[in-house]
Amino acid sequence: MERFVEDYQKRRLTERVDIMTAINILMSQGYDEDDLLGEITKVFYVDLDAYYEVIGHH
Repeated sequence: MERFVEDYQKRRLTERVDIMTAINILMSQGYDEDDLLGEITKVFYVDLDAYYEVIGHH
């Protein structure tokens, strides 16, 4: 079930450890790397530089 989240309710995801946690949770639910950014940004504002750093080391 998809939840509608207002932009103003989104939490900022800026710490690499938090981004890694979100990635690990999504991957454990069966999302692949190509889908991660789209899924994470539905729920969070993501620091893209940090995201790509994490993905690069993933």
